[in-house]
Amino acid sequence: MSGDICKVCGLPADICTCSALAKERQVVEISAVKRRFGKLMTVIHGIDHKMVDIKGLAKQLKTKLACGGTVKGNAIELQGDQRQAAKKILIASGFAENSIELKY
Repeated sequence: MSGDICKVCGLPADICTCSALAKERQVVEISAVKRRFGKLMTVIHGIDHKMVDIKGLAKQLKTKLACGGTVKGNAIELQGDQRQAAKKILIASGFAENSIELKY
């Protein structure tokens, strides 16, 4: 029965809203960084890996954007300049629009 209870809020897993609340409160920063050989890479910082499945989110972003990428530390790195499209996908995933900052 302990598997059916959320460890954070104590509610049953089917009505737990911890991940939705965590997504709304986080300040996410999306920036583009120039890497080796002049290639651009989109870096997404500020996602709490304890409250949100960062690897699953990275996989979703890579699939929808049709690009490569990885998770390094608490940051998601995507190949190419994907800032605008990544912001739209994060908003569709439940992150608050006003908490996502684009860095140019």
